[in-house]
Amino acid sequence: MVNEVKHSEVKHPEAKYGLGSYQHTRRMVLAGVVVVLFAMLLFGQSVFPPDTPVHETIEMVGILLIFLGIVGRLWSTLYIGGRKSSEVVTGGPYSITRNPLYVFSTVAAAGVGAQIGSVTAMIGFAVLCAAAFHIVILREEKYLRYALGAPFEAYVARVPRFFPKLSLYQEGNTGGFKPRLLLTTLLDGLVFLVALPAFELIDGAQQAGILPVLFRFP
Repeated sequence: MVNEVKHSEVKHPEAKYGLGSYQHTRRMVLAGVVVVLFAMLLFGQSVFPPDTPVHETIEMVGILLIFLGIVGRLWSTLYIGGRKSSEVVTGGPYSITRNPLYVFSTVAAAGVGAQIGSVTAMIGFAVLCAAAFHIVILREEKYLRYALGAPFEAYVARVPRFFPKLSLYQEGNTGGFKPRLLLTTLLDGLVFLVALPAFELIDGAQQAGILPVLFRFP
């Protein structure tokens, strides 16, 4: 389902700014969420001591979630390729959820929370990230309803906003994606990888008594 839109046909009052402004907001929200969560973890610690099987297992699950999130974001970019404001992209990850980039970012955020060995932090980080992205999603949808019209409305009626519905999957066409966008998405995703060495340093500082532990996550 594709609908090419001429700029003269777009009637949304904020159309002159284009979808780029919303995508910039998305990146700012992503960076903001990571910074806030990182700050929270400076003084938090898991109830499961480091080097115990439970703690290590949760950390390993978190690492897998971070890599899944990064790969998923790259997969999504291959399909969207800068076409979001001009076409209704319905292939690949966009066939099962309207916002796969946000879904995979939330998965990666859960992986970040897991790096302190806490299931509560893993789930909590995912919820906080999803809540932050929900605001951006609503703004984007308002723009896209005006920019893409009936085809987007039909897409909205068929595909869930956030939680993927795997039975809807269709391969679709990636179109002509832009390598620059893929690189940008990769660099955005690498923010999550910073969590791995960062939390090792935090854990070491807490064990040495340099950083106080103010609360513990179950």
